[in-house]
Amino acid sequence: MRLHLPTRRGLLAAGSTLAVSALMPRIASATTRDPRFVFVILRGALDGLAFLPALGDPAYASLRGALALPASGDGAALPLGGLFGLNPNLPFLKGLFDAREALMLHAVATPYRERSHFDGQDVLDNGTPSPNGSATGWLNRAAGLLPAAGPARGRDLFACGATVPLVMRGPAPVMSWSPGNLRTPLDDTVMRLERLYGERDPRLLAALTESNRLDAMLPKGPARGGPGRSYATLAAAAGRVLARPEGPRIATLALDGWDTHAAEGPASGRLAHLLKALDDALAALKAELGPAWGETVVAVATEFGRTAYPNGTDGTDHGTAAAAFLAGGAVAGGRVVADWPGLAPASLLDGRDLRPTLDLRAVLKGVLRDHLGLPDRALSDTVFPGSGGVAPTRDLLA
Repeated sequence: MRLHLPTRRGLLAAGSTLAVSALMPRIASATTRDPRFVFVILRGALDGLAFLPALGDPAYASLRGALALPASGDGAALPLGGLFGLNPNLPFLKGLFDAREALMLHAVATPYRERSHFDGQDVLDNGTPSPNGSATGWLNRAAGLLPAAGPARGRDLFACGATVPLVMRGPAPVMSWSPGNLRTPLDDTVMRLERLYGERDPRLLAALTESNRLDAMLPKGPARGGPGRSYATLAAAAGRVLARPEGPRIATLALDGWDTHAAEGPASGRLAHLLKALDDALAALKAELGPAWGETVVAVATEFGRTAYPNGTDGTDHGTAAAAFLAGGAVAGGRVVADWPGLAPASLLDGRDLRPTLDLRAVLKGVLRDHLGLPDRALSDTVFPGSGGVAPTRDLLA
């Protein structure tokens, strides 16, 4: 059963009964570990060569043309050492990298090799090689394999965004939240409803009580002001909920808007604003997690990359391999993990895309195994079906 837990405002507006079978008391961890996991989806296809430019590749500057980031001067990429730099609009992420709390990944892809947003996102979310491979998400299936008591503190999931993404759908219970537009009800109204529900419907009372607790922790009102405000609002909400001693330990953020076909602007244009918003969201997430950041892994990925060449409108079109990254206090960071295929024309996939050399499922398997304790067999058979030939990436965690 899937539970989408509304805020108090949403619950009162609904005016109907709510299934609450998933509102069971959290079971305390039987170990001293208390890990958190956050999966951030960049919907629309991130330009990996703008996010993590291969400054040391001899073909980079000529291939990228006006979209190339310089190694020095105005708009220069932030140096990571070696072949790669980091987009200059990501100073907080650079600080995490320097503190060994961020690990960069390049030439990464799911098994999907076409270029449809819808199909690519389905493959990213369902964890199979096919867009129609499963009606449930790999993260929900992973949560269902966790013990009720253990390092991940139960199976509850928390989805931040307008909808619950496919990656979270399935039998494991899901709490969901997004900034709303409804007015906050008066305390007197809430008290009257609590008394009424207590007399007539104990299950609805339990749902209202849980919603009140969640609502008290989360931002009030809609997130206005573009991605810079909305990304940070969602990230802060996830951090507050995951930091709760009795709260869920697994969350998703679905951040839209990364389809940059025209006027991409990696240093100072549209993509630059998106990357700055992502950077601010990471800062908000870490701040709200507080000490729990030390046991957190944040995985950030996109459905596919973008063309290595710019198009005729100073943007990029749908591609294949992209960049991804892990962040958090539990990450063995300060590194770039890449089996770099090169940007020479003969090295590009179909003469246009960065060639994939790292399977995203391998990275996610490594995190789920070493951070949440899932066994290899379950990862290959249930979480990512048909991935027996994809070995978990090792040494991702501190």
